[in-house]
Amino acid sequence: MPSLVDTTIAATFTALATGIGALPFVFVKEFPQTIARWAWAAAAGLMLSASTFNLIFPGVEDGGITPVAIGILLGTLLMAATSSWLDGREIEFQGLSGSGAKRIILVLVTLFIHSFPEGIAVGVAYGSGEVGLGLLMAVAIAIHNIPEGLAVGLPLRAGGIGGWQSVGWAIFSSVPQILAAIPAYLAVIAFRPLLPYAFGFAAGAMIFLVFSELMPESQPTEESRLPSALVGMGGFLLMMVLQNLLEF
Repeated sequence: MPSLVDTTIAATFTALATGIGALPFVFVKEFPQTIARWAWAAAAGLMLSASTFNLIFPGVEDGGITPVAIGILLGTLLMAATSSWLDGREIEFQGLSGSGAKRIILVLVTLFIHSFPEGIAVGVAYGSGEVGLGLLMAVAIAIHNIPEGLAVGLPLRAGGIGGWQSVGWAIFSSVPQILAAIPAYLAVIAFRPLLPYAFGFAAGAMIFLVFSELMPESQPTEESRLPSALVGMGGFLLMMVLQNLLEF
């Protein structure tokens, strides 16, 4: 029977894997304005792809459409309320202020939420008593977290956050995988039915971020819409390809 220590180590391993995806941005000195706009579009595509293939599809397969749809609605409402709350305040974050700070905070909040269902999945798998299932789940999520780290680091670096800071925040965004894995391990029966709702909740938050912040930021003018859309689709396809290559 896997222990709670085994579960915690596995969840920590999956969280640290997120930082690997953000490592390339340590070597990127700065983004010119045009490239930064495209980076937001690429991040939008990456996140939309992750929402679809890593959250919605597994959630529907696990619990059907209804709980996932409820989760998407709740995740959307939470992010809309958070965005509205931030609009009425003077915000500073890592040297950024105003809309730039708000955008980065929403990115981190979204990815933080996104990590909870993955932590639940690890905890439930280890709590099932099957060592092989727990290890397989941890490795699969760690692999998925590498390109997701890219999706976190890209908008942070484009928004002016330093390279190593982007890596640190990418890892921080996966801390909920540890926090959620522990209670899920201890109470498998209670947490197992929550998975499809949690997947939907995270997907709703991420898709809201794409439509409300990432794509609008990448399209400041009429002329930028076409290249932004193309780069966004490139990000969507890149995430699909990366997940497929890393998984097999």
